[in-house]
Amino acid sequence: MARPLLALLHLSCASTALQVTSSTSQSAPTAGMASSAAADVVETELFPFIRVYKSGRVERLLGTDTVPASLDASTGVASKDVVIDPATGVSVRLYLPPAAAASGGEGKKLPVLVYFHGGGFMVETAAAPTYHRYLNALAARAGALAVSVEYRRVPEHPLPAAYDDSWAALAWAVAGSAPGGPEPWLAAHGDASRVFLAGDSAGANIAHNVALRAAAEGLPRPCAAIVGVLLVHPYFWDPTNAMAPALEVRIRNEWRIMCARPDAGVDDPRFCPTCAVAAPRLAALPGKRAMVAVAGDDFLAVKGRAYHAALLASGWRGEAELVDTPGQDHVFHLMRPGTEAAADMLDRVAGFISRA
Repeated sequence: MARPLLALLHLSCASTALQVTSSTSQSAPTAGMASSAAADVVETELFPFIRVYKSGRVERLLGTDTVPASLDASTGVASKDVVIDPATGVSVRLYLPPAAAASGGEGKKLPVLVYFHGGGFMVETAAAPTYHRYLNALAARAGALAVSVEYRRVPEHPLPAAYDDSWAALAWAVAGSAPGGPEPWLAAHGDASRVFLAGDSAGANIAHNVALRAAAEGLPRPCAAIVGVLLVHPYFWDPTNAMAPALEVRIRNEWRIMCARPDAGVDDPRFCPTCAVAAPRLAALPGKRAMVAVAGDDFLAVKGRAYHAALLASGWRGEAELVDTPGQDHVFHLMRPGTEAAADMLDRVAGFISRA
């Protein structure tokens, strides 16, 4: 059986090097032909994910399918899309579970789950079928109002755009959970004192960085609080865990592209939270609980385990859980939702939220 495309985002890195190609016509073209030919020259290719052409056009090779917001028949979860910043186009997809029908007073409101999708900062969206299916299931099982963030992506919008957009979405969700707020679902059903940040792969990287920003800058409502952070198969670098040379080259090149800086190094604290300069900052992680999930056959597993160990060693006062699933690969729970392993992962994540 072919390995799922979303899982290939990192698992193919070991055998696929960054391809930077360019070409010129073998005959002397006219001016118009030259312009047209230049538009078709591939300047950068990160196969099988994106191609960037000399003209600046970006071609995404996977993760482009979307589905509309809807009422999900199997879970009873309703969803809708809301633009939160017309200037940047940043939006969220909200998921309201059947449990909202029982919420009323302040004490009965639902926890707010702010979710950041994966895709290497480059591909996938909050409206992708994979994420829409997963957020429907998770919102229903956890009894949480989910806010799935549609942030701007690399390479058109290099980092820190995704971090800034995700921070803006968190601030919007927290502010909107005030009684009488402009977003009816959040105002009526969202409990800003029980906020969870979660994501997979690059989205887990975002969740970590947004959490630390919240610790440094605070949330826009005095009563608001992040009570838990969930990092599933996080996309991190760790200096103490060696990898195959070709894979290391690939990851270093990826990070340069993501930052649009030829001097961007993998020791960047946003990418390497276990580096010497960054590890002490883990003690400031907000919330009282954290979950780090890794998959045994995912090369990123050693990075996730290193993060969990560094969090424990930092002096952080919360409860840090490590969920280590042997024999599975990157984002298996998203790509094979009908399996026993995926069902167990959904139960663990939902349980982490529902026992807030």
